[in-house]
Amino acid sequence: MEFLDSAFMQRALLAAVLVGITAPAIGIYLVQRRQALMGDGIGHVAMTGVGLGFLLSTSPVWMAMAVSVVGVVIMELIRWYGKTRGDIALAMLFYGGMAGGVMLINLAPGGSTANLQSYLFGSLSTVSQSDLTAICVLAGFVALVTIGLRRQLFAISQDEEFARVTGLPVRVLNLLVAVTAAATVTVAMRVVGLLLVSALMVVPVAAAQQLTRSFAATFAIAVAIGVTTTLGGTITNYYVEIPPGATIVLLTIAAFIVFSLIATPLARRRARAAANAAGDPAACAIEARIPGQAGAEA
Repeated sequence: MEFLDSAFMQRALLAAVLVGITAPAIGIYLVQRRQALMGDGIGHVAMTGVGLGFLLSTSPVWMAMAVSVVGVVIMELIRWYGKTRGDIALAMLFYGGMAGGVMLINLAPGGSTANLQSYLFGSLSTVSQSDLTAICVLAGFVALVTIGLRRQLFAISQDEEFARVTGLPVRVLNLLVAVTAAATVTVAMRVVGLLLVSALMVVPVAAAQQLTRSFAATFAIAVAIGVTTTLGGTITNYYVEIPPGATIVLLTIAAFIVFSLIATPLARRRARAAANAAGDPAACAIEARIPGQAGAEA
């Protein structure tokens, strides 16, 4: 446990835990809304904020947050009012954000490819105390929204029309989800990087859904996967010189594969139990003919 003696590792571990909590916490709503790639788009836009931070000699984290919020507001306006050309407008916004960020970082005094790489793919060793303060504040906001408004956010994620009929401010809540996603991307960019953050928002949720049926259980397991993989990737990076962001994402994908393998026999067992309970001999006969069924159930 000697890695706990290093100040930079203490900051890195705390940042990793906060990212492991916040990314799946907002990701579960994005997955339900079929907006799994929103985090990727926000990451592209946030690059302009990072570039502005370097150019203006201010905090890249807070500047990325500000630009990301503007970007998600534009995304929501395009989604509300954009017609057939909405997808083209979004593509221009995403790629323009990435190109603008690369340009601004190279124009900024002290800007370099190394600075760009640390934000694109994460760099835990460079997380400063000011970065950690910003991450803590933004993570607190994300947790407050995703947990405190979970019933309302779940309602609009499942059925916007029904939520509107019940009197919920659907557009305001949609915008709040988008802003919260922007905050999450900003929190995570120092750990997994802007190009990989979307995976940490989506894959833990997809893995948890392999085993769970309720929203609460999916939420809890997804957050547990997120925290476990971010801590695992951070500690691995301390002992082995490999990119932390890529390590975390690969660990998350490995968790998805393991959960999928576990879920297959469980699903068969549930199907058999349901068929037996219903007294359906035809279903039982069909299930009995599934290749490898006996081995899977043994």
